Amino acid sequence: MDSASPPAFAASPAAGRVFAVSRVVRSTDVTPAGRLRFDALARYLQDAAEDDLADSGWDEPSDWLLRRVTVAVRRYPVRRVVLRLNTFCSAIGPRWAERTTTVAGPGGDLIQARAVWVAIARSDGRPAPLGAAFHRLYGPSAEGRRVSARLSHPGPPPGSHSVPPGSGARRPAGGPWPLRATDFDLAGHVNNSVHWAAVEEVLAGLEDGWLPARADFEYARPIEPGPDPDLVVSRTPDELRVWMLGSTQTLASARLTRGQCPA
Repeated sequence: MDSASPPAFAASPAAGRVFAVSRVVRSTDVTPAGRLRFDALARYLQDAAEDDLADSGWDEPSDWLLRRVTVAVRRYPVRRVVLRLNTFCSAIGPRWAERTTTVAGPGGDLIQARAVWVAIARSDGRPAPLGAAFHRLYGPSAEGRRVSARLSHPGPPPGSHSVPPGSGARRPAGGPWPLRATDFDLAGHVNNSVHWAAVEEVLAGLEDGWLPARADFEYARPIEPGPDPDLVVSRTPDELRVWMLGSTQTLASARLTRGQCPA
């Protein structure tokens, strides 16, 4: 990375619930060079969130659907490192909440992710109010902060259907991203870690070894069984954009940027 200094990370709250769990970076989680992959990181984050909810003893009335996530990277973890994940609710909306998770290694904090999850009613699949039990358990750590679930990524620009010259991407942009039976979770949607696997496919094909200091992913619509989505790529020296497109609409999008990450 070209950052002059590491990004500022949000501190754990002075009061309220903070859940911690450890994870060892395994050989199945890394690239051939030994770097922790983004799809493996996505699983770590989701596992920590599920473990937190289970540990709280709360009988959740809703399921949770990931809306967007921002990942800031100081350094990439490598194989065999023991990681510590601290996670807490950092902001709240009417039917969604933000979870901040800091990933630390033996030398200090490495990664911080801020994810907005929407509560989905099991009865009708629509966004649901968070309720009193949620606010009692997770409200104190949010410290009154509010968060929006709005998405901001634009669609692909003209010319992004083809890979920019010299990008070296192995998979032709605009081609189908094949879905597998193992990609689908309990909700019948493609798990959010699979979206990151598509990004890793693009990163693996970049001949200059380009890596981001910040990665933003937005999940506009669930990917359900059916036609494979198209993978579309746009690249500049400091930015990589990836879209997963359905026949008529954007399903998900990623924006990866180089250089110093903002707080």
